[in-house]
Amino acid sequence: MPVPPAFRGSANVPSLANLVTLNYQNRIKIIDGAHEVLPGIRVHKVGGHTAGLQIVSVETARGPVILTSDASHFYHNIENRQPVQIITSLPEMLDAFETIDELAGKERLVVAGHDPAVATRFKEERPGVVKIA
Repeated sequence: MPVPPAFRGSANVPSLANLVTLNYQNRIKIIDGAHEVLPGIRVHKVGGHTAGLQIVSVETARGPVILTSDASHFYHNIENRQPVQIITSLPEMLDAFETIDELAGKERLVVAGHDPAVATRFKEERPGVVKIA
């Protein structure tokens, strides 16, 4: 099936080809759903922006840190339930916002995928480096 023009610029074709090679070498483990990859580090399937999209939760002394990746490019996506521009499933994206909120709990240590506000929402340790937890 041909790729629609709107999606052609979104894919890194050499990286995708490399994934196929790694898969045939049995060097990739496909994870579907929630899974603890290392103690205190979990992935959670949310979909929405792209099929199979996962977010990561990391247990820290301050509480869970939620790395939203492309499930929420900016904080306003989560806070206003405003989807990003390119999505594969609107219901999954809206559910992802709920999942992010549930996982974040009262600590709210959320890192939005592309938001420069990450640098202002957390303590700056030194120029260009912030401490999340």
